Amino acid sequence: MTSVNTFLWYDNDAEAAAEFYTEAVPGSRITGITRNPDGSAFIVTLDLAGHAVTMMNGGPGHPFTDAASIQVVVDGQDEVDRLWTTLTEGGEPGPCGWLTDRYGLSWQVVPAELPELLSGDHAAAAAAALRTMSKIDLSAIRAAAAAR
Repeated sequence: MTSVNTFLWYDNDAEAAAEFYTEAVPGSRITGITRNPDGSAFIVTLDLAGHAVTMMNGGPGHPFTDAASIQVVVDGQDEVDRLWTTLTEGGEPGPCGWLTDRYGLSWQVVPAELPELLSGDHAAAAAAALRTMSKIDLSAIRAAAAAR
């Protein structure tokens, strides 16, 4: 059997990050922890809303960059707002729905409606509106698309 999952290297915060992520993303849970002889976590596995993630405390030297991110597609502005607020706590907002969490991992919080807004005759206007945002504002993108 072949399976694919995301593997993330942390200095020493894998367990705390896993707890944070599973609390933030509905339908998520930690599925296993392999501990070092001193009791600290070495490998943490989780199901992140149906996506398998393995996290390792491997020490310094391998920082995250925005070249790789976790994309979470959500229903509606309320969930964009909730998840954005949770994940940016201790982190930093970025452009166009991207953010970096307190552990340095990049995320994209994307409403399910966005791909439709970014296609068709109104795509350029919607994309131009999106490029002015940090957290995605669906009503502003809809207005830009309607005004084109």
